[in-house]
Amino acid sequence: MSDKPSVLFVCVHNAGRSQMAAGWLRQLAGDTVEVRSAGSEPGDRINPTAVEAMREVGIDITAATPTRLTWDAAEASDVIVTMGCGDACPVFPGKRYEDWKLTDPAGQPIDVVREVRDEIRDRVLALLTDLTGQAR
Repeated sequence: MSDKPSVLFVCVHNAGRSQMAAGWLRQLAGDTVEVRSAGSEPGDRINPTAVEAMREVGIDITAATPTRLTWDAAEASDVIVTMGCGDACPVFPGKRYEDWKLTDPAGQPIDVVREVRDEIRDRVLALLTDLTGQAR
């Protein structure tokens, strides 16, 4: 068992919001936080507009693949951040939960996806500060 905190980001398709959040946390935390992402109904591929928006800030999420949410991933995580999956995201007892109300970037123009990206960055920074006690 790792002594560093672990975070699981969950959205429905694991193709946009949760992948951007995971990309931000990996970039900002380095190896100080274990990062996972998953979806309750994973899509076929990462949202290409989300990939482009993240590329603009120097974060490459092209290698990410939508993954189904599993009990094991949730059980191994200290914090579970849900994003718009409502009742489709199961609750795992004893875990810290945050529900981030974010616009779904699916089908949105790049300017909307940039706004979502930047809001996710701000939320990830706050979460990281809370987890590690250090501002980045």
